[in-house]
Amino acid sequence: MRRALPFLILLIAFGARAADPDVLWHFVNDRCVPEAKAGQPPKPCDRVDLAHGEAVLKDITGVAQYLVIPTARVTGIEDPAVLTDTNGFAVAWQTRASVEAKLGHALPRDGVSLAVNSQHGRTQNQLHIHVDCLAQPVRAALAAARLGPDWAPYPTPLAGHRYLARFLPGETLDGVNPFRLLADKVGGPIGDWTLAAVGATAADGQPGFILLAQDDAAAAAEQLQDHACAGY
Repeated sequence: MRRALPFLILLIAFGARAADPDVLWHFVNDRCVPEAKAGQPPKPCDRVDLAHGEAVLKDITGVAQYLVIPTARVTGIEDPAVLTDTNGFAVAWQTRASVEAKLGHALPRDGVSLAVNSQHGRTQNQLHIHVDCLAQPVRAALAAARLGPDWAPYPTPLAGHRYLARFLPGETLDGVNPFRLLADKVGGPIGDWTLAAVGATAADGQPGFILLAQDDAAAAAEQLQDHACAGY
């Protein structure tokens, strides 16, 4: 009971995380990482990948949404540390297996989305990648996408916003840094931008990803997701 009480307090804090922008950081730094280093279950996280510096936490929002969070202090997409990160999106793509486990069945490749909100569109001051189902209207809009390797305006709005888009070949995101790819396109800071990666398959059958980015006010690619996973 004594161990359960602090965990209950953490869950209550998680529910009120919008009021405390450092809740995720305290979860990871104060609880998950020390427990993992001690060889204990890293609660409240599902797991901690110490080798790659990432923690995985089930979000209380949604039936199957997970968050991938750095174990180092990284405030968000505006933090220069993201430009050298080749682990976050790779671990996030691997975390789709946790989403599928919650749903009880596999998801199609083009139904899995990874999203990072902008510095103005987030509630937490610790970088986190939302891993969840892609909203069906967005999935349908992207189904006809014929994208090249360079960033270009997507021809139709997605969830009411205009995005830049590009195709990135590859079965996984291992060793890939979408933050750097966006920064190279923008040619400057990316804190006002939001970024998403969606599983995709090219016309020739080649697996890959569609990268999406936009910088509208309070940009939040999480809006492309459906936390109810309707239709899957």
